[in-house]
Amino acid sequence: MTTLRVAGVDASYGPRPVLHGIDLVVPSGTTTAILGPSGCGKTTLLRVVAGFQTPDAGTVQLDERTVVGPDTWVPPERRGIGYVPQEGNLFPHLSVGANVSYGLPRAARRAGTRVGELLELVGLSPDLAKRRPDQLSGGQQQRVALARALARRPSVVLLDEPFSSLDAGLRASTRQAVADALAHEGVTVVLVTHDQSEALSFADEVAIMHEGRFAQVGAPTEVYATPADRHAAAFLGDAVFLRGRAEGTSVATALGLLKVHQPAPAGTVDVLLRPEQIQLGSVAPGHPCAEVLSTTYFGHDALVALRLQGDHTVVTARIHGTDVPSTGSIVGLSVVGEARAFSPA
Repeated sequence: MTTLRVAGVDASYGPRPVLHGIDLVVPSGTTTAILGPSGCGKTTLLRVVAGFQTPDAGTVQLDERTVVGPDTWVPPERRGIGYVPQEGNLFPHLSVGANVSYGLPRAARRAGTRVGELLELVGLSPDLAKRRPDQLSGGQQQRVALARALARRPSVVLLDEPFSSLDAGLRASTRQAVADALAHEGVTVVLVTHDQSEALSFADEVAIMHEGRFAQVGAPTEVYATPADRHAAAFLGDAVFLRGRAEGTSVATALGLLKVHQPAPAGTVDVLLRPEQIQLGSVAPGHPCAEVLSTTYFGHDALVALRLQGDHTVVTARIHGTDVPSTGSIVGLSVVGEARAFSPA
């Protein structure tokens, strides 16, 4: 197993800078998800680590071995890194088995045992080895792409949006099969994604990228519950922002007096709540209430748009799918857990 270290990496495309002083450590055998919108630099960072792009500055190390540095450049094929692109990029003219064994030493290709082992590892039958890629489903093709990346026993595997082209049900099963295979091999993994739920469920650590910089790096529970700034808060999930007035460890808002994660300077602030923190109940005197404007039903849960009575602020609550209120009804509101305070926008 190998620890990946990226330090001070700058990268650009011609005159346009893309990465600005990126630092990242992915401990041996763990998974880090790089999360951010399109164009923020996620794939560029992956290309620098893989050796497909030369950075303007910075270093990349695999354990104590420098593969990118001021006087060092190790070509991609000598880095011991596996790479799985978004579409898999299997060779259409080769069989599944030939795709998986591509790049293996000739003796290993002749033996043929490694192909069957790898297909079983990613949850596929060895019988598929004789098929062509176009005879497989999208999820099967992605698993074959992972098997090919693992064939040479890399120490680090890079996944570039590998599940984005799959439908929801297939995405979940493929993601689990990939996670199981990677855990079995004990490799260090970097996943690039723009899918918040994917990053939170797949990785040991999440690095939120914004305009070529990391806004926050931490455990999934940490970055979701205690985001470092408004951008991280809004990108990592549904966010409810309320204007309020800070009073030490509490903020007075239209939803009442809310406890905050850290004391805020006295004065006007914006507080963050997640929709699941806002709970619906019966109307009670002296407690906040709201009119139900609309509901978005997902089966297991629902999002409810609410207009607060008093200042008419619109907020969103996430509730269980069996408890959906009718549009136009008046409901009482309460808040569970702590809010997070930010300087007003």
